[in-house]
Amino acid sequence: MPTRLLLIADTHVPKRARVLPDEVWRAVDEADVVFHAGDWVDLALLDVLEQRAARVIGVWGNNDGRELRARLPETTRLELDGLRFAMTHETGPAAGRERRADDAFPDTDVLVFGHSHIPWDSVSPRGLRLLNPGSPTDRRRQPHRTYLTAVADSGSLRDVTLRRL
Repeated sequence: MPTRLLLIADTHVPKRARVLPDEVWRAVDEADVVFHAGDWVDLALLDVLEQRAARVIGVWGNNDGRELRARLPETTRLELDGLRFAMTHETGPAAGRERRADDAFPDTDVLVFGHSHIPWDSVSPRGLRLLNPGSPTDRRRQPHRTYLTAVADSGSLRDVTLRRL
């Protein structure tokens, strides 16, 4: 059975937004797995997300303090529906990102990351899919706040959709 994915990052709750937008909570309810690529800022969001979501996979980001770092890894790896995922908060500058990711994550099909608040969807020379959902709460210099949805299905990633808020 296909696995419905929700990818978010850089929520910065409650500093940049008091709460996640209602649309994101609806997406949480519909997802089988929620990925959060760091910069939660407050432990309370992790607690609520873990209570509400079917499954949460998270990492800490540069704005996350000691409590979040105690509960979450800096980088995580897992397999879902025949796809090898990795997630980390920061991947460095855009220039050369795909080649660096190939070197750092050789046994990975999909790399989820955050930090920049800039949506990103590319494929490395080796075929690694790199996805940054942007931020659902802080658009910075982007035209919209964003998140991603996708489906993992028998070894393939399909229906990758950037959602604008």
